[in-house]
Amino acid sequence: MSEKHNSVIAVIGIDIGKNSFHVVGLDGRGAIALRQKWSRGQVETRLANMPACLIGMEACVGAHHLSRRLRLLGHDARLMPAKYVRDAEAIAEAVQRPTMKFVATKSADQLDLQALHRVRERLVSQRTGVINQIRAFLLKRGVAVRQGRHFLRAELPGILATGCAVLSARMVHLIEDLAGDWRRLDERIEGLSGEIAALARQDAGCERLMSVPGIGPIISSAMVAAIGAGDTFTKGRDFAAWLGLVPKQFSTGDRTVLGKISKRGNRYLRVLFVQAAWVVLIRSKNWERYGLKPWIEAAKRRLHRNVLAIALANKLARIAWSVLAHGRNFEASKVAEAAIQPA
Repeated sequence: MSEKHNSVIAVIGIDIGKNSFHVVGLDGRGAIALRQKWSRGQVETRLANMPACLIGMEACVGAHHLSRRLRLLGHDARLMPAKYVRDAEAIAEAVQRPTMKFVATKSADQLDLQALHRVRERLVSQRTGVINQIRAFLLKRGVAVRQGRHFLRAELPGILATGCAVLSARMVHLIEDLAGDWRRLDERIEGLSGEIAALARQDAGCERLMSVPGIGPIISSAMVAAIGAGDTFTKGRDFAAWLGLVPKQFSTGDRTVLGKISKRGNRYLRVLFVQAAWVVLIRSKNWERYGLKPWIEAAKRRLHRNVLAIALANKLARIAWSVLAHGRNFEASKVAEAAIQPA
């Protein structure tokens, strides 16, 4: 359709591709007034010459940058989870729904922080692979080492120095090379962790989050990178559900059965909160200081330890959202007051 229809367009849906974007525009009555295919370079130029309108896009790679650019042009750009949209026309219709849950547009700083976390996560995964391979090679020669990378790190030099009876010279050389890979990965992970920690100390939201039990620079910065100030969620339970830390519900008649956690949403952040929960559970001397002792002790009597860790991760996620969204530090007294609430 021609550009003369631009003045009547009220809503636009953009289906983002690698090189070309499918664009559908709806008029005030919801009828299609524009249906075109634009190149990546044409999007900003064409929308700069159009009156301000509501623009919907899938929250995918490049969408956050484009959303910020379109907002500078005066448009109301909104991002939606991929599961709610299929094509440009569906996007244009979905962005108008009052019940639609939108994805907050990330700032450049958030995207930088998120990139640091993703690189660090990849390197940690690679390190785990190297460690597992070393263990497997040793075990095949009858050399078993206690679980935990710290134990393997401590025992490996001695094994390589005296292991000629069970390890061939070739295998010793191969494991030494793998140990070198391990050291280099440790150095890169340590460097990224230090950079993330420095950024977390400079951010007010991260500083508040680090007052929550079990949460340090890695979790706090990952949370800020993922949700910013947390204003896309109306309550802590919504954030916990987005993380996949709430149980699935199966209802029949007047009976509701709770199943396993949904594991939907941000897997990386969910895993970090579960790790934080285990840290809190291990350090039982701090339970009372954090105001968590009554809640944990009550939950321990009826929950398996693994289920307890998930329940505590859910609780910590809700607390963290409240701290971030309301701009206040963690208060143990408020947690203690709420200890009578179910896990």
